Amino acid sequence: MAAAPPPGQQPSPQQMAAMQQQIAAEAEKRGMTPQQFQQWQRQQIEAEAKKAGMTFEQYVTKLKQQAFENHQRQQQMAAQQQAAQQSGQPQAQGQGGQQVPINPGAPDPKATAVAKWLRGQDLKTRTCILNGQRKDMFRVKRALRALQSPAYKTACAKNPLLTPVTDTASASETFKLLPLSLLALRVSKSDPHEGHNHGSPAKQQKRVKGLWTVKIEQQQEVLEDLHYVWLYDGPQWKQKMYAAGALVLIMAVVMFPLWPMTLRIGVWYLSMGALGLIGLFFAMAIFRAILFAVTYFAVPPGLWLYPNLFEDVGFFDSFRPIWGWQEDKKKKKSKKGSGDAAPTGEKATAAAAQAKWTGASLAAAATSSASDVKNRNLKPRVEEVEED
Repeated sequence: MAAAPPPGQQPSPQQMAAMQQQIAAEAEKRGMTPQQFQQWQRQQIEAEAKKAGMTFEQYVTKLKQQAFENHQRQQQMAAQQQAAQQSGQPQAQGQGGQQVPINPGAPDPKATAVAKWLRGQDLKTRTCILNGQRKDMFRVKRALRALQSPAYKTACAKNPLLTPVTDTASASETFKLLPLSLLALRVSKSDPHEGHNHGSPAKQQKRVKGLWTVKIEQQQEVLEDLHYVWLYDGPQWKQKMYAAGALVLIMAVVMFPLWPMTLRIGVWYLSMGALGLIGLFFAMAIFRAILFAVTYFAVPPGLWLYPNLFEDVGFFDSFRPIWGWQEDKKKKKSKKGSGDAAPTGEKATAAAAQAKWTGASLAAAATSSASDVKNRNLKPRVEEVEED
């Protein structure tokens, strides 16, 4: 259909030709000439104008305005879809397979209620990397099962914002509320080095086993085997409390000169005690280094005070034992391997005992194998195996 010109503007020659062709085609469908069709159409418009309580000119002006508004709306929708495709903005699949662009904004209260309930369920989420941040990822089929569970029906009775679910189709429609409100988006596995020139693969950063690097897909479909990532983190009251606590702490430090004298004296004693502990630790580290240097030449291999002080152990294990001799790395490895290997004497005894009964065991094995061949049952048998 030809686009109607704006009100008050004369149509162009191309628009006039398109309208004449359209009038001729409509007249031919009804078996009329173009003049008869225009007269019949005028009569119809006059009748509708009388019903609306308007004159013929007023009603025609109203129709032109409506046609112009519809044309503008169609152009805006086409421009939005084209911009979404060019920018890679995710689109959700609406009813009938139509692609609906996702526009950022305030989330739907129904979608927030569904996301809050699903976040409390066991969807067997796994951690993934999205845009350099750790996010929780889950499969669609587990979310659909949760929406069709009796627990969700009970929650719907208590919370009117939750959308009722009766079958798989209604569960899918309820799940589509999440991507439409940017609470969860479909992702797929991607290579973190894709499009980057890092040189040889040996120089690339080593991936963490079991940790996916994902990217957001443009088409937000709802299929059981697809993966979605949570963008909804739930209520933010904890983060707000932490932020308020940090603000109060900063304000308290800034207003230190206004503190009462008793509090300021107490803080001074605490700071002096902390500095004393740090100084004592450094003095102990220097003393143990000097002690090791002296004993390394006096009584080799050297004596360490608190040998586990800088080892990767717990706090209390760092001070146990109190002292210990310096040990070489080779001796440490030999100590670890000595528990697995048997002593040499035991190996010799076992070898001698094995040599004694080797001949007798060979003869017994030959006679037993011959008797087994005679007594073997060669009839076919059917065994039942239990299914997993």
